[in-house]
Amino acid sequence: MNHHVLPPLITAVCTGLLCPGPLARARWAGQAPRLAVAAWGLLAATFTAAVALGALLLFLPYENVHRLGHHATACLAWSGQDCAAAAATMDRWALGAAIGVLALPTAAFCRELLHARRRRGRHAHGLRLIGRTDPGLRATVIPHGAPAVYCLPGRDAQIVVTTGAMDILSTAQLAAALRHERAHIAGRHHVVIGAVTGFGRVFRGLSLARQATAQVPLLLEMAADDRALRHCAREVLATALYSMASARVTDQSAFAAGGPSVALRITRILDRRGVARPVLTGLLWMGSRACVLVPVATACCLILG
Repeated sequence: MNHHVLPPLITAVCTGLLCPGPLARARWAGQAPRLAVAAWGLLAATFTAAVALGALLLFLPYENVHRLGHHATACLAWSGQDCAAAAATMDRWALGAAIGVLALPTAAFCRELLHARRRRGRHAHGLRLIGRTDPGLRATVIPHGAPAVYCLPGRDAQIVVTTGAMDILSTAQLAAALRHERAHIAGRHHVVIGAVTGFGRVFRGLSLARQATAQVPLLLEMAADDRALRHCAREVLATALYSMASARVTDQSAFAAGGPSVALRITRILDRRGVARPVLTGLLWMGSRACVLVPVATACCLILG
């Protein structure tokens, strides 16, 4: 094995094993949930790229490693060189290993999106049979005693409100819950969930996959809460969530305003204390990890080169 495999190996270990724990415990993540979701996505993308590059270098003959930069440069749009011809000169086993690593999470992501779309289609068919459209709410109302507000995202997105929710929620509380669900639809959060779930299925058992699968859905709920808070008071949204805390939506492809994370989210909404400048803190957190990782990987190349 040539020593060029060490930098991607170190990168994979850091992003897949060492960074997920500190990120899951970071206080700034709860104050800047969208940035935290981006951080999880960056870790997953870096880990996948590092494993793919490691697989490429592992199968690539040692004498061809130094020409890898030439092949990469040939594929740049402004290089004026033939990318296909450059790729054809590479070792097929090495190229196949790298493409295979990249194809696995991509295929899992597409599979999750397809299955979620089918589940939403079956759910929407049932709603058409029992529900009615309320133009004022821009939502589908279904007769059910349990208070619940949830959305079915996707191309034909719709928000569902039970009669139980309409009975116990005030006009302001119902509006806050609806804004929360519209935030899920506008942010295309179902695509993020599909990517995280697919990554977790491919790299099952990996610390990064376990932590991301647990943290990202909660962060997306927090992000939707923040968007709803632009138009309503904190107490209004908190009481609406509390009223729907017991709601359970069996369809995993739907986003519900209630659910098991409500207690934590209510505490977050009502507690105005937090990390000062969480976005800046998060960017510094991400930058500090990169500043440690890059020199270590470079040193391995220089020492062993």
